[in-house]
Amino acid sequence: MKIRGYVLLGILLCSPLAWAVTTPPVRHKSVYDYSLVALDGKVVPLSTYKGKVLLIVNLASKSIYKDQLAALQDLQKIYADKGLVLLGIPSSDFGSEELTDNAAIQKFYQETEHITFPVFSKASLRGKDAIPLAHFLTDPKEGTAGGDIHWNFTKFLVDREGKPILRFAADSDPADPEFRVTLEQVLDGTYKKKTPPKDGSAPPTDDSDDDGV
Repeated sequence: MKIRGYVLLGILLCSPLAWAVTTPPVRHKSVYDYSLVALDGKVVPLSTYKGKVLLIVNLASKSIYKDQLAALQDLQKIYADKGLVLLGIPSSDFGSEELTDNAAIQKFYQETEHITFPVFSKASLRGKDAIPLAHFLTDPKEGTAGGDIHWNFTKFLVDREGKPILRFAADSDPADPEFRVTLEQVLDGTYKKKTPPKDGSAPPTDDSDDDGV
């Protein structure tokens, strides 16, 4: 009887049903697992924006691309009703082109540029001191291809499930009609993500390797 019992136990453990019951499903991370620090010092969980389409942009008030701020603000106004939320993260990692403290940053974006979308505290976005969200957004297994952020005004588009699906280079103009068509497709749920090449090579990146832009 003992032998039969061992055989039965072995059959049960080897069955797909047994593993389906005992093996927990793999959980992939999303932006909702991360937080940012507001300009007033409060921690803001990104789960606050669950169900929204997010456009996360690393800002720099002295960047040659700061003219994009007006177009980004327009996107927030035009598409807010469809579920778009822009999130700005100031950083001095790229050419030291951001102001030194949060008070000055707040004054610039809110009073000078009249930005109404959330702008968070200054953060490091590249290297060993980068905030966890930056590592996630640039992780090819979880986020988008292209490696580390290369320059100011790189943009990450995140779907309603919290998954990064597109990365736009610093010089990708938010006022460009093609940019807006892509954004509308994501908002409408009609965007089709490009599949990697069949030869196994990495898909083309939208970002430039030139840090001297």
